[in-house]
Amino acid sequence: MTDPFFTPFDSKDTIGDLPKRFTYPFDYEVSPISLLAVKQLQKHLIEQKDWVHNFGLVPDMEGTIIGKMFGVLVVKTQDDKIGYLAAFSGKLAGGNIHPKFVPPVYDALVEGSFLNVGMQELTRMGDNIKKLQNTASATEITALKEARKKHSQALQEKLFDQYVFLNKHGEEKSIREIFKNNLNGNPPAGAGECATPKLLQYAFQNKMQPIAMAEFWWGLSPKSDQWKHKQFYPACDEKCRPILGHMLDGILVEDAPR
Repeated sequence: MTDPFFTPFDSKDTIGDLPKRFTYPFDYEVSPISLLAVKQLQKHLIEQKDWVHNFGLVPDMEGTIIGKMFGVLVVKTQDDKIGYLAAFSGKLAGGNIHPKFVPPVYDALVEGSFLNVGMQELTRMGDNIKKLQNTASATEITALKEARKKHSQALQEKLFDQYVFLNKHGEEKSIREIFKNNLNGNPPAGAGECATPKLLQYAFQNKMQPIAMAEFWWGLSPKSDQWKHKQFYPACDEKCRPILGHMLDGILVEDAPR
């Protein structure tokens, strides 16, 4: 059975020598094999018709312009095929699941999920507080706000518990365990939703050997000049460094540049 998320390199592609060490994710030059994967993925982004997302690259397109970080992971399968996996950070076209892209570590957008139900309850509690603002006592309003805050915290903690990351040894670590020594012990919002952790998770789940990675920005960014179309970027420090520290345990990684 073919893997729907693994794209083998065509025999006509010149793969060349494979890197002896995995890419250092936080400061790297894109390897030729990663560049080959990136070119194929960018061609797919231009030609695909499965979904519509406004990257700001098509004049007068409706919807908010949202550029997006994409990642590729060059891998070797159990039967020694060389190819790549692809992922995007966060959501794409309002969803988590799209053809060609590996699934998220946890899909919180599934209909009827505890997160959706919990968010609806938060909205209901917030609406109730607004409604009673002029009729209930200050003590009652404070109690309602405290109840909403506790519900929100419990929901966030339950969400954190769904994120469990693998490494090559098959060892699992929850996101809270990974971040327990960072700042206040809580993971930052969106941790685990970046491209490289998604890619490594899928590779380890399917016994694939990671060979090289690269991340690039696709589209315009209305918020910051930092993100440029087609430029390469390192994995982020705040969200990814602690996670990748666990996920890359046992992988021979390039040395960090001085």
